[in-house]
Amino acid sequence: MKAIVYDRYGPPDVLQLRDVAKPIPKDDEILIKVYAATAAAGDWRLRKADPFLSRLFNGLWKPKKIKILGFELAGVVESTGSGVTRFKPGDAVYAACGIGFGAYAEYKCLPENASVALKPTNMTFEEAAAVPVGAYTALQFLRKGNVQRGKRVLVYGASGSVGTYAVQLAKHFGAEVTGVCSTSNVELVRSLGADRVIDYTKENFADAGVPYDIIFDTVGKSPFEACVERLTPNGFYLRAVHLSPSALVRGLWVNFTSGKKVIGGTTKENAEDLQYLKELIEAGKLRSVIDRIYPLEQAAEAHRYVEQGHKKGNVVLTVHQAFR
Repeated sequence: MKAIVYDRYGPPDVLQLRDVAKPIPKDDEILIKVYAATAAAGDWRLRKADPFLSRLFNGLWKPKKIKILGFELAGVVESTGSGVTRFKPGDAVYAACGIGFGAYAEYKCLPENASVALKPTNMTFEEAAAVPVGAYTALQFLRKGNVQRGKRVLVYGASGSVGTYAVQLAKHFGAEVTGVCSTSNVELVRSLGADRVIDYTKENFADAGVPYDIIFDTVGKSPFEACVERLTPNGFYLRAVHLSPSALVRGLWVNFTSGKKVIGGTTKENAEDLQYLKELIEAGKLRSVIDRIYPLEQAAEAHRYVEQGHKKGNVVLTVHQAFR
């Protein structure tokens, strides 16, 4: 089968289209014919070994465990292992691949109990592939912040993958939502349901003096002290991007000395959240935002664009169409 492989860390050009062995599903696995995947921040960071500590996981001098990137996908089940009961050949599914990555390929095997669910019926494969990581990250962090009706939520980085879902989900839960983004994305964020949109190139959200029950930083660029100051006495400062050591220490201090909470950490992949998101999507409560679509063989170009940090929502790679 065809796949995008990288044998060394570096710029986008290390991504190469090659022939590799087609995987064979184990007894508890499904073999998915991949129709679409995404070029996400986690992919280019692993490709560059950024942060450097990722080398401890994937190989100090060159990638060893993961040579095929791609963290989320949508496709069709081609075959199943003898013990599989949840899926059958022909099922359209979407999934998060977990720490094994591997979606930049024509086929991918996943355990049936992994973060896999039937694809929303009202989405294309490209739209569905852009859902798993961004949407369940937004969902799980908002739950950590006890989002509910009437709460004031500020989403920092509201036009990115996690941010576009965070705006929609916070509105679904009944919150009053403010989105922070650049000038070119104001109308997009407003169309997602934000009650107010702040253009950070023209206005500092902290200057308004508005207290928020939740400030959700989806991109890791919000000013720490200003965010903590703008929280209500029992508010939550959520950071979907890992906290730096200094921010971690400051966050622990805030948690210890006040009723405010600074929460970072990782998300937990699970099929239950994908099923819940599927129901919201089919009810018209949630949609994916796609900036650009590239064929798989142009994965390097997709990475080059995503790494600039200005994408709207998601960048998708088509796989099945490229090799049909």
